[in-house]
Amino acid sequence: MTELQDLVALLRADTPLILIETRDEARVVELFRQALSQVWRHMHRWSITEGLRRFDLDREDEPGGPADLSSTLDAIREAAHRGVYLLFDAVPFMGAAITQRQVREILERRNCQPHVLVLVGHKLELPPELATHAVRYTPQLPDAATRLKLVREEADAYARQNGGRRVEIDGEAIHAIVRNLRGLDGVDIRRIARHLINDDGALGPNDLPQLAKLKFELLNRSGLLRFEYDTARFADVAGARRIKRWVEQRRKAFVADAEPVGEVASADTVAVKSPALALEPPKGLLLLGVQGCGKSMIAKAVAGGFGVPLVRLDFGSLYNKYQGETERNLREALAASEQLEPCVVWIDEIEKGLASDTGDLDGGVSRRVLGYLLTWMAERRSRVFLVATANSVEALPPELLRKGRFDEVFFVDLPDAATREQLFALHLEKRGFNAALFELPALVAASEGFSGAEIEQAIVSAMFAASAANVALSDFAVRAELKQTRPLSVLMAEQVEALREWARERTVPAD
Repeated sequence: MTELQDLVALLRADTPLILIETRDEARVVELFRQALSQVWRHMHRWSITEGLRRFDLDREDEPGGPADLSSTLDAIREAAHRGVYLLFDAVPFMGAAITQRQVREILERRNCQPHVLVLVGHKLELPPELATHAVRYTPQLPDAATRLKLVREEADAYARQNGGRRVEIDGEAIHAIVRNLRGLDGVDIRRIARHLINDDGALGPNDLPQLAKLKFELLNRSGLLRFEYDTARFADVAGARRIKRWVEQRRKAFVADAEPVGEVASADTVAVKSPALALEPPKGLLLLGVQGCGKSMIAKAVAGGFGVPLVRLDFGSLYNKYQGETERNLREALAASEQLEPCVVWIDEIEKGLASDTGDLDGGVSRRVLGYLLTWMAERRSRVFLVATANSVEALPPELLRKGRFDEVFFVDLPDAATREQLFALHLEKRGFNAALFELPALVAASEGFSGAEIEQAIVSAMFAASAANVALSDFAVRAELKQTRPLSVLMAEQVEALREWARERTVPAD
């Protein structure tokens, strides 16, 4: 059923009390106007500032009825014809016992018509005496066509305010903008559209990163997610050839839009009809590997490869000493991520938040968090791609590793010779050096068993040494730093080898 059909069904059933939690009051009024074509009722709206007014006869310029809620409830009870009454922000005035009694008598039809009271507000918590009569109704968020209409209305408003100067609209970019506004209500859609338009009088590809940032700031009111502004490109990642190919093969299925938007149809819209959409969107990857070998960089590059925003979920910020708060935090964080779809959610070092050996030391919180996360992973239908990284397989719960939780488990091993050469070139050029002027084969030979992080740190240390000696950076300086370093593969040789041995037959090599 559509949202209008749901509303009409409630009105035809003479539901005594309907609760609508929303900030988009104009949309609620418009829905009730549309319901008039199928259910005839006298329709009124009330607020403490405007009083009681009918809005089904377009007579909102006439003087309103009583402004205080108690007098309004008396007027509703005495009305000769049954009606629908939208009461905006009325809940704060229902604390008084006499007001609650007035409402109950209307709801129970005591010597009055079978009216329908509709409470509209941002957050509605009723006294227990009234809550048993209430039915909650949730308007659907704007679909693609409505989102496009709202954006174009803001573009028209900009033109009127700027002497007829029309907003420059890129046809392909507007399709992506409308898609990425999914999950927002009309108020926030208009706010973001105004921000993007007033910035430069245009809507184009350059607005997409700013849109992602603004949307994240609106949805992450709990502060449990962190927006990663700089996603990496796969060109910035050495090795990981299998992961790069895996992501590229699934990109179209993940980002393809299931909501064609009429006149802004583009190449992405055409992809909806391609065989790619017959496939379910990919859901996630687990990156297991040796510390310092680039798992975090790969996680960022996955978001860059898909071309979607990246948000980071820190399990440490979820845990709360109060009963049930940790689980609620996780639910809120995952719900916020779903409103950002399509996006990538990155959980770094997931084993620290879901360790399997805590037993009941934390009161069972870790088990409940794991249970909710596993259920969400299995049942979600949103385009949220989960990338989790882990360094210790022993600490991971077995349930998390079962096939089907993640689409694939990749092992990020110590870099081989070819990958180490790429790493030296990337880190040298990142710092303004010409890698062709260095003896890369010699550096590769000297860095056997080094991770990517250790190679980067050797270059940084060599730069400090060269600066202190007032000389140019050289191969000799980098090799000297490598020689003085004991890599993790040496310091923790047994643990590293045990991890590599475990992964050899159980995971897919990243490279």
